[in-house]
Formats: sequence, C-alpha cells, structure tokens
Amino acid sequence: MDLVADLINKSTSLIDKGGPIVGFLLVMLESFIPILPLAVFVALNVNAYGMLIGLVVSWSATCLGCYLSYLIFYYVANKVDKFLSKKTKDKIDKTINRFSEISFPGLVLLVTLPFTPAFLINILSGLTKVQQEKFVIAILIGKVFSIAFWGYIGKSFIESMMDIKAIAFIILALIMAYVVSKIVSIRMHIE
Repeated sequence: MDLVADLINKSTSLIDKGGPIVGFLLVMLESFIPILPLAVFVALNVNAYGMLIGLVVSWSATCLGCYLSYLIFYYVANKVDKFLSKKTKDKIDKTINRFSEISFPGLVLLVTLPFTPAFLINILSGLTKVQQEKFVIAILIGKVFSIAFWGYIGKSFIESMMDIKAIAFIILALIMAYVVSKIVSIRMHIE
C-alpha cells in the first residue's frame, strides 16, 4: 500500500509541475505497463485540470497508448512465434482463435469495462490481426465510457465503493457503448 501511496504522491507532483503533457504521458504509459493504475492517473488529471480537460487528456492518451501497443503486437506477432515452445504456442493459439472471432460490439464492450486489462486487449487484438479500423473505432468508443467511469470514481472513490450509482454507471455505460457500437457497426460496415 505504501508503494501505491508513494506512486500517487510522485504522480501528483509530476502532474502539477509538468502540466497536461505529463498527465497525458502517464496515462499513455499505462497502456504498455499494466501494473500502473489507470484509475489513479485519470483521477489525478481530473483533479488537476477539471472534469472536461482531465477526461479529454486521459481519453486521448489511453487511446493513443492502446493503439501503439496494438501496433507493436500487430507487426511483431510473426517474429515472436519463432521463440515460443510448441506447448506455449498451442496455448496462445487457442486463446487467439477464441479472441479472433469477437464481434465489433463485443470488442467495444470489453474495452468499455473499467476493470478489463487494456494491455491484454491490445496484445490479443494485435496478435489476431484485428483490422486496424475495427480496433481504433472500438477503442475510441469504449474508452470514452471507461475513462468517464474512472473520472467519476476518482472524484468520490470512497463514497462510490458503497454507492449503487457506481454500479448503475457501469451498466448504463455498457448499454450505451453497445448501442453506439451497433450503430457504428451498421453504418461503417464493421464486423
């Protein structure tokens, strides 16, 4: 717990000194290093720059970070296969085959869930060669709701732990993300 408190104190100091660029970079870095606390960084951005700017900085940073992470695995997937054992490769292939069949609305819902590890979604999307357009649009839609959730929780985290509003927010966000993804899927012919 001391490690998390120390990280929060250092992050707050960095964001105060460096402005939105530091807040942007911290959120973007979370897409590559899954142990970093996205919720904390979003809350810090919201507290430092206000709800609107904090959410926009966090949303744009996480979208860019997810896309860059996806691209790394999209282009190096074939090179990684050469170094894996057959048993490991078989397990990875089984997971990849399941994930490769995910629909566009399903991908959006996975991205929308605030507790889904973005790093894992980025890796699986890159390894399964999910179309870039499908991935980017899913990230842009899903991360709006995910970041808004963390901005809301970050403003009143302790009260929200026992508050039914946080659960209602997640349910509403999932419904909205699903509806938006279905509309976009139909209009842009993404599947």
